Amino acid sequence: MSIFFYTKNVSFSVNEELVVNWIKESVETIGYVVDELSFIFCSDEYLKVINLKYLKHDFFTDVITFDYSNKKLLFGDVYISIDRVKENSTKYKTSFNEELFRVIIHGVLHLCGFNDNTVEEKTLIRSKENEALSTID
Repeated sequence: MSIFFYTKNVSFSVNEELVVNWIKESVETIGYVVDELSFIFCSDEYLKVINLKYLKHDFFTDVITFDYSNKKLLFGDVYISIDRVKENSTKYKTSFNEELFRVIIHGVLHLCGFNDNTVEEKTLIRSKENEALSTID
């Protein structure tokens, strides 16, 4: 199991040990195992370029996940805009850390097969996010 952390166009760090343990425990409770994950914390502009290039979406977003998983073995890249996390924490009246952890687990849940395209899917993935957030030490 390997989880890596990178930055692109931002100065940022996270408590890696806490995140690694939390993700590992969170996915194991729903029947998955981490193989290799990379988290790339970046700027709005950096993620917008990726959004346009790979998804043909010309707008800012908080997280984009690239899934290379094999069944229950998680393998992927999770790009997170620190600018969006900051803005969303203000917009949704949450702490920066709560919003950051929500976006991190949201990306991981996509690797576990959860989507957010319909109202029902959004409700389910939000429930899974809340379950995971409740377990952070």
